[in-house]
Amino acid sequence: MDNLRPSDLAREHGLSTQAVRNYEQDGFLPPAARTDSGYRIYTALHAAALDAYLALVRAYGHAVGGRIMTAIHEGELDTALVIIDRGHQQSLQDRDTLDSVRRAVRHLTAEAGDAAAPAAGAQDRTIGELAHRLGVTAATLRKWERAGILVPARESGTGYRRYTANDVRDAELAHLLRRGGYPLERIATVVDQVRAAGGTDSLARALDEWSARLTERGLAMLDAAGRLGHYLRMREG
Repeated sequence: MDNLRPSDLAREHGLSTQAVRNYEQDGFLPPAARTDSGYRIYTALHAAALDAYLALVRAYGHAVGGRIMTAIHEGELDTALVIIDRGHQQSLQDRDTLDSVRRAVRHLTAEAGDAAAPAAGAQDRTIGELAHRLGVTAATLRKWERAGILVPARESGTGYRRYTANDVRDAELAHLLRRGGYPLERIATVVDQVRAAGGTDSLARALDEWSARLTERGLAMLDAAGRLGHYLRMREG
């Protein structure tokens, strides 16, 4: 491919020429050579880098996509691969949580009368233990409680929160929907429906929407992997 101008790269992806320059400045693209008059000279390598970066953004978001490309251009390929691996790990965790919530909903629907009863032998958790399980802060759990999503019991005397198996289920559901971009008010309504084991249509729709997002994200990851692999092969050449 002949030398390219910033506008050539920008036009193909519907970007502004300034955006392309910013991506280079931020380390998302390799440094461009300059003409004697100071104009940037882009090549097929830069076009492949931009293609890979935008695909990573679709799969992992702007921040993570930028970190991956920056690591590559700093010679830290292993770091970039670890970031990618963590993204796949999070996607798998989301799918596992989605499956557990679906099972909980099926159980609630089948056992509407007894759904609120804790599982036999289940051990209560502290706020710290539940926060660690979900990978959130205790402050987040308290915020969910204020929103009516969680209603933990309190120990007599100490006032410490104790989370039963059903509280953990509600927290997992809230965490899943929160990652899907749902507002706290809507999550509180969905969790109420789970507790009541009735009127689960909106819950089913929410889970279907999130399942579709996970599928879309998984396909975007595959696409990004192919485009990034192409760029890395060009760099090696």
